[in-house]
Amino acid sequence: MSVVLITLGDILQSLNELGLEVFEEMLDYADELQVGAVELKNGTVVIDAGVNAQGGLGAGIYLSRICMADLADIQPVPCEIEGISIPGVQVATDHPVISCMASQCAMWQIKSDKYFAMGSGPARVLARKTKDLYRALEFEEYSDVAVLFLESGTLPDEAAANKIAEACSVDPADLKLAVAPTDSIAGSVQVSARVVETGLHKLYSMGFDIRAIMTGWGKAPIAPVVGNATMCMGASNDAIIYGGETYYTLEYEPFEELLEYLKGMPSSASRDYGAPFYKTFKECNFDFFKVDHNVFAPAKVVMNELNTRRTIVAGKVNPRVLTESFGMEWVGT
Repeated sequence: MSVVLITLGDILQSLNELGLEVFEEMLDYADELQVGAVELKNGTVVIDAGVNAQGGLGAGIYLSRICMADLADIQPVPCEIEGISIPGVQVATDHPVISCMASQCAMWQIKSDKYFAMGSGPARVLARKTKDLYRALEFEEYSDVAVLFLESGTLPDEAAANKIAEACSVDPADLKLAVAPTDSIAGSVQVSARVVETGLHKLYSMGFDIRAIMTGWGKAPIAPVVGNATMCMGASNDAIIYGGETYYTLEYEPFEELLEYLKGMPSSASRDYGAPFYKTFKECNFDFFKVDHNVFAPAKVVMNELNTRRTIVAGKVNPRVLTESFGMEWVGT
């Protein structure tokens, strides 16, 4: 069905083939996952995991698997905040660079007439979003099927699907889209499942050669639905910024240089650290360009460097900000 020109590791199938298997499994369990499905006039199949359909934790896990091209083990786990257990998500991958950066990273702005969404998942590599990243990773893929997750409060129309298919060089009938808004349970799950990717992206933005990273593990609480889409976006970001924990295995020399990277990696290294993201965003008049992007990072980072056999740690979880961001209220005794 597709040809992988350049691969890293032992990935035998294309990312889009792997994503398609998860997408089709999601369709098979649509009733259990409480998701809907519709076929557009051009043949594109769209899974609704939270726009009109209810969705839930299970749907969010499937969305996360699609985003990572099923190259990670993703499981719901409990997370404790101030003695209270809430749902969280755990991610483990032996293909961190490809699953996180080549696929999962939400680096594709979908714009078509009045439709807007943030796109992530295997189809990104077909559209080369972004070219500099894939050039740095030396990764390329051609496929006659494309699978993409859209973070949006509305379902895509035929015009949007046609535009995505054209960018991926596939027929619209071979395009598979899954959609969930930020202010939905499934949408919140897939954001927290980006905890390992968020750390990789931070390192990449610092000029670190992320190909040195061999394995990635992380967990983060799943933010509750706290208000409108912007407020939920803030809370879901806080789940990683103040509650995300990551662990990476890597080989990197010189070790002293790695220490400097690690010091600047956690979210606490940002000037905007210390308040719920929605509050910071509001103070910036809801202008992303005014926010210090260094804040988009896990709360705690652990690195196991294999050459020196040393394990180093930076950052810490901040339950105080999480309880404020999540709107947690103690009532009764």
